Amino acid sequence: QVQLVESGGGLVQPGGSLRLSCAASGSIFSINAMAWYRQAPGKERELVATITSGPSTNYADSVKGRFTISRDNAKNTVYLQMNSLKPEDTAVYYCNVKSYSRSWTYRDDWGQGTQVTVSS
Repeated sequence: QVQLVESGGGLVQPGGSLRLSCAASGSIFSINAMAWYRQAPGKERELVATITSGPSTNYADSVKGRFTISRDNAKNTVYLQMNSLKPEDTAVYYCNVKSYSRSWTYRDDWGQGTQVTVSS
């Protein structure tokens, strides 16, 4: 089993910043890629940013230059620093972790989601 605990969401004014965290624990031997997704009301879940074990990063065009994804391998934690937030960034943000257990079982796990609301 793998558990993902997210934190850091909340209400922020346009132009403000938030930092999301997602800590993974449990039967993890190696973490491959970590990512953040988001889902706004009435819309499909979309990829926001990914970071591999390289690490290499990739961002959705809508957040490039404003969001930064990073990871702390010692803590099995992924972060999303969000700056210059816009009302259209309002969504539930989910972390996603792709990992292997000690028996090399591949896992693809999701966090419970954290609400980010950008409003004045």
